[in-house]
Amino acid sequence: MSGRRVTLVVGAALAALAVVAGSLVPRVSTAAPAVPVTGTATHFDGLGAPYGGCGLPQEVLDSQDFVALNVYNTPGDYSFYPRPIPPAQAAKIGLWDNGRNCGRFVQVAIGDYCTGTNDGAAGQPFCRNGSWIADGYSGATLTMVVADSCGDSNAWCRDDPNHLDLSTASLNRFLRNGVPVGDLNPAHWNNRKVSWSYVPSPNYTGDLRLGFMQGAQRYWPAIAVSHLANGIHGVEYLGENGAWTQAKPNSDMGQSFIIGPTTSAGTSYEIRVRDAADALVNGGRTYRFSLPGQCSPTCSAAYTSVTYTTSDGTGPTTTTTTTPPTTGGCTATATVTGSWSGGYQMEIAVKNTGQAPLSGWTSSFSFTGDQRVQNSWNAVVSQTGRQITANNQGYNGSLAAGASTTWGAVVQGTNDPLPPMTCTGR
Repeated sequence: MSGRRVTLVVGAALAALAVVAGSLVPRVSTAAPAVPVTGTATHFDGLGAPYGGCGLPQEVLDSQDFVALNVYNTPGDYSFYPRPIPPAQAAKIGLWDNGRNCGRFVQVAIGDYCTGTNDGAAGQPFCRNGSWIADGYSGATLTMVVADSCGDSNAWCRDDPNHLDLSTASLNRFLRNGVPVGDLNPAHWNNRKVSWSYVPSPNYTGDLRLGFMQGAQRYWPAIAVSHLANGIHGVEYLGENGAWTQAKPNSDMGQSFIIGPTTSAGTSYEIRVRDAADALVNGGRTYRFSLPGQCSPTCSAAYTSVTYTTSDGTGPTTTTTTTPPTTGGCTATATVTGSWSGGYQMEIAVKNTGQAPLSGWTSSFSFTGDQRVQNSWNAVVSQTGRQITANNQGYNGSLAAGASTTWGAVVQGTNDPLPPMTCTGR
C-alpha cells in the first residue's frame, strides 16, 4: 500500500461532535504486543491536511520518520466501525488503541522480502504465489514516531494485527551498518515484513510542546500535546472549581484534548499530562498558558503554538518560562542547468527557512509525465511512479537557520515545468 492519506478537517462545529463522542466513549487501553513483534509493512506518502490521525500537522512532528498503527483488530472483517471504538466493542480495538499509542516511538527493523503478490486484497493471503526471503536489506533499522492510523478496509490494516504503515520518505533512510540503505524503495520493497517494538523517545531533551488546533476558541479550547518522552495517555486541567478534571479526548486523535479554563468563560488554562504508563509527566509538573491573541475569535492556523510557565509537582515549587522551540522549515527550488534531446539536468536548492537548525531534510515533487531520474547526487533519491523523494546525505543534512545546500539529477524525458516542490525539515 502506498499513497494513503488521512485527511482530518477540524473546525469548531465538526469537532464539537468529536467532543460528544469523546465524553461518551472513554478510551479502552489494550495491552502492548510482545516485544519485538513481526508484521507486514506498507508505506504511505504523508499525513493528511491539516492533521494526521494523532491530531498534529506533519511539520510539527518530533520526527519526519513516522508510522501508522492499525485502528481495528478484525481479521477477515473489513467493515468500518465507530471511532473511537466503544468499550462494548473492545475486542475490535487494534494497536492504535483509540489513539492511546500516539506520540510513542518504535524501533523498526526491516525483515523478509516478498517474491510473490502482496497486494492487501481482502480475504487473500499475503505474498501469494511466492515466498518470504531474507536479503541484504534485512536488519536495517530506523526509529520512528507513531503519528497516524491505518483503518483502511484491506488485508494489511485488518488481517495482520502487527502491521505497520511507514512513511514512504523514510524507507531509504533505514540504516544498515550506520549508513542509509538509499535504494530500498522502490526496487527492493514489494511490501516487506518488519519487526518492531516500542522504545523511549530518542535523545529526549526539553519539555512538552503545546499548541491550539484549528478552530480552537474560548468556548472550544482544543489543544495538541507533543514532544513527549513516553507518549501520552491523558490530560487533566485545573477547572474553575479548583479541582483537576480529566480532559475529553478529541475523538481518537490521541494527542489532542479539549480542556477547560481556570475561571468561568476564561482563556487561561493549567494542565498536567499523563504518559503511556499513566504516570504524571515530570512528577506532576503543571503547565499554565492562555489562548493566544491570534485565536480571537478562533484559531485559523492548523497549529498555533503557545508559550507556557511551569510549576513542578514535587519538591519546592519553582516557576520557569518555556517557549517551545520552533520547528525548522525548509524550501526546495529547482533550476534546469542544461538540456538536450530526450533529457535534461536540474539542480535543487534546499534552504532552511526556520529559526532552528535542521538535522535533516526531505524534498519531494511529482513529474507531470513519464520522466525518470537516471542519476542523482548529494541526495538519496527514490522514484515511485511520478513521485520523487530526495533525502539528505549524511554530509549535507545539517543546516543552520538560513543555510542552504543543493542536490542534482539527470532526468530522461521532456523538460516540462515542474509543480511546486515540498520540503520538510527535521
